[in-house]
Amino acid sequence: MATLRDARIGETVTVKRLNGEGAVKRRLMDMGLTKGTEVTVRKVAPLGDPIEVTVRGYELSLRKADAETIEV
Repeated sequence: MATLRDARIGETVTVKRLNGEGAVKRRLMDMGLTKGTEVTVRKVAPLGDPIEVTVRGYELSLRKADAETIEV
């Protein structure tokens, strides 16, 4: 099971599943991270947190813990 956190800079991946629960899952879906959506990893902070991605034409920063809940 690969997650968004495992994706490398410049790589484009497709969301297969969200593993979060309740409010966390709902928040990710509200930000456009739904099944079948393409996500491009733009930057990763020096310590790995946060991760900047492009989703549906806009830039989004995710915490490492949130990125681990997104299967790609």
